[in-house]
Amino acid sequence: MQRLDYPAKGAKVFNEMLKVEAALGDLSIDVLMKEIIKIRASQLNGCSFCLDMHVKTARKHGEREMRLHHVAVWRESNLFSDKERMALELTEALTKLSAEGLSDELYRRALTVLSEQELCDIVFSIAQINAWNRLGVAFHTEIGSMDKVMGLDKLEL
Repeated sequence: MQRLDYPAKGAKVFNEMLKVEAALGDLSIDVLMKEIIKIRASQLNGCSFCLDMHVKTARKHGEREMRLHHVAVWRESNLFSDKERMALELTEALTKLSAEGLSDELYRRALTVLSEQELCDIVFSIAQINAWNRLGVAFHTEIGSMDKVMGLDKLEL
């Protein structure tokens, strides 16, 4: 059961977050990479609402089912490109922050695979989904509650 209607109680900030989300729609990284970032962060953060939404959204945009199953075990999977693997590694590093934060070594490796613009866009995407995850976890956002608004109810999943 949802604890609080945070979109209504925090409407001003919530609406600003929606503006950021809209800005993230026009990035140098493709929609499927953005969705696997959102899926992995949501898995790590235990946000069932966001995990459900982003698996459905990825399917809506044509993501293959097997790749969705492999997101949790991406290190052992051969289904992801080098850029996607780096995005997933960055997602883990920036979602479960260590005492050192993002290591210089990982940052340097990221720039051998990604352009500076891609790296920047990936980090913004990670930051945003982590913010949404914290809201979902704090307020127990109801799984599927945004399906109709987002057109996910028609997917027959």
